[in-house]
Amino acid sequence: MAEDKSAGSTDRKSVLLRLDPAVHDALTRWASDDFRSLNAHMEVILRDALKRADRLPKSTKPIPKRGRPPGS
Repeated sequence: MAEDKSAGSTDRKSVLLRLDPAVHDALTRWASDDFRSLNAHMEVILRDALKRADRLPKSTKPIPKRGRPPGS
């Protein structure tokens, strides 16, 4: 795993994942239906699976909020 050095995400990790093209397409459609990027959607799915398996570390930070800031 390589560390992600992009601005604002110094504590995030990058992972190379090989997927069957049909699985990738299905995940992309699902993410789009939920108005998320594929990356964000996969994190939601993985966190949910960890939580259901009682394996989500207590130290896990919440998913960062994305999108437009609230209006003033």
